[in-house]
Amino acid sequence: MVSDGMGPASLSLTRSFRQFRDNLNYDDILLLDKHQIGVSRTRSNNSLVTDSAAGADVFSCGLKSYNGAIGVDPFKNPCGTVLEAAKLDGYKTGLVVTTRITDATPAAFSAHVDYRFQEDQIAEHQLGYYPLGRVVDLIIGGGRCHFYPRNTHTPFNDGFGDAGCRADNRNLIQEAINDGWSYVGDRAGFDSLQDGNNVTFPLLALLADTDIPYDIDRNSSIHPSLAEQTLTALTALENATKDSDKGFFILIEGSRIDHAGHDNDPAAQVREVLAYDDAFKVAKDFADNSDVETIILSTSDHETGGLATTRQVSPSYPDYLWYPEVLLNASHSGEYTSAHLRESSLKLSNLEDLKNFVVNEILHKDLGIKNPSNEEINYLIKHATTARYFLNNMVSFRSQTGWSTHGHSAVDVNVYGYSNTDSGLIKIYNALAGNHENTEIGQFMANYLELDLSSVTQKIKDTVHSPRIKQDELSLDSDDTLIDNHEHHHVY
Repeated sequence: MVSDGMGPASLSLTRSFRQFRDNLNYDDILLLDKHQIGVSRTRSNNSLVTDSAAGADVFSCGLKSYNGAIGVDPFKNPCGTVLEAAKLDGYKTGLVVTTRITDATPAAFSAHVDYRFQEDQIAEHQLGYYPLGRVVDLIIGGGRCHFYPRNTHTPFNDGFGDAGCRADNRNLIQEAINDGWSYVGDRAGFDSLQDGNNVTFPLLALLADTDIPYDIDRNSSIHPSLAEQTLTALTALENATKDSDKGFFILIEGSRIDHAGHDNDPAAQVREVLAYDDAFKVAKDFADNSDVETIILSTSDHETGGLATTRQVSPSYPDYLWYPEVLLNASHSGEYTSAHLRESSLKLSNLEDLKNFVVNEILHKDLGIKNPSNEEINYLIKHATTARYFLNNMVSFRSQTGWSTHGHSAVDVNVYGYSNTDSGLIKIYNALAGNHENTEIGQFMANYLELDLSSVTQKIKDTVHSPRIKQDELSLDSDDTLIDNHEHHHVY
């Protein structure tokens, strides 16, 4: 399991938030906290500060590569992954994420391209259109747009979504169906899987055009939670392997903890961490109810945002304070709220109407801010189409939550481990207790499953991994392109 972008301060922030929200004792902790075994160092091959692509290569290939690399070594040679090796050795495999399935972390386990922005090619590899053929049995996440052509608009209820973004004319969803994949494209289709008891493999479940909304914004009638996705995947894979002497390997990612860090959005961040903790509980409960030795590893690829659970808000020596109630007052993320403001500002031509909307709907209702200054209100009116960071800073400032960057940091990240057997726990502790290089996590998984990654590397050496077209001609023309009110980034 990967908690993308979650550093130690994210746990502190979330722990205090939940204690306040639920009126819990100060010694109440998250489930994750009970299973911490160590920390890992996160630098990449070419920088002390890794991105998510290189940060995932260490888990998938067990080696350090350059920022942006997807399943390739520092010399851009494809490297065999734990998931691929597990599949070739007879295991079932799965990917469950809350971002695009073509995003860096899931891609690093299931594709091989020089740069993470090659999401059209990543989608092809994930469906088996590369030398190994299909190696993923179950896919659940977002990212429909890279599976069918740009400007494709179809009714949502046909399951295909409504906004394609591929640079070519391929409809990979239809190709996948023709090749035998079961396809699910909405909540009704997901519910038909019956918590994993009605799954036909291989399964392709793409539940959003881009990323699944932040948990603080998520409409449960439209998008399942990460915990629901996790339960469905684990149950389906268990059912598929009950008569096999091999089990399964699955990557489960709390993807949008990272996005909340990039946005410097503390209200979204704490809900994302809680959603991940819920998914970890589902995985642990699954292991506890299994009579097969099960290993659960959880860690982050890096920390995002340089988060601190305090902030100096005046020139004088600061008070030692942090206010979780401010985060509780917010009912939506800055992503949602800024889109709400942007769309409404284009419809409200009267300045007074726009001001009332900003105060009553955006600040009072969406963010729970009752004391905006005139300067803040005027800024939002003037910059109504580009206000996301400003809105998030209003929440951060009032809660005294600190951030040092909209990017990643080089801080060590926590490692968590669990097994339903004593022998499994001993193996985890012997390998990963204490402070370790992140590559040791990928190496441990390969060793535990007795996989030969080098033989897989030989089999994929002829994979086409270079960009087919220039970056500025890719399926999305800029990092600011909006699909379903989500920015689509290639740098996280």
